[in-house]
Amino acid sequence: MDLPTAPRQTRPEITLAVCRGACRLMRQSGRTVVLEMPLPDGRRADIFAIGQGGELTIVEVKSSIEDWRADSKWPDYLDWCDQLYFAVPVDFPQVLIPEEIGLIVADAYGGETLRHPPRRPVVAARRKSLLIDCARLACERLARLEDPDFVELG
Repeated sequence: MDLPTAPRQTRPEITLAVCRGACRLMRQSGRTVVLEMPLPDGRRADIFAIGQGGELTIVEVKSSIEDWRADSKWPDYLDWCDQLYFAVPVDFPQVLIPEEIGLIVADAYGGETLRHPPRRPVVAARRKSLLIDCARLACERLARLEDPDFVELG
């Protein structure tokens, strides 16, 4: 008999702080970031970062042990980036993060990379497609800020 699992404990204030700090770290390293980037397989990257040479980095934010345990989809992200990191708060048990995945510890003010993952280059055609998708998403978000009353046709 399967026992019911505990409800997922969300810590939105912690998630927001870790995300902000990880984004600051990505920008300090010369990357630009887009939050909540939809991927072609239906997944959504918490942080999608692009390096100056077109390198693709995904950072998944985990605010608690429960949040980590509820996420079994993280290996799917490996197909969509050159490097994958988890960003966690300082009190997160870091031993849970697999050795082959990058590790960032962050708070609302910044972050520190504790471990860099190996580079797994994305195929050129996939990279181009992701870069175009990211550019279009960023442009659309900017356009909505500039014209919040715009209504899409069709």
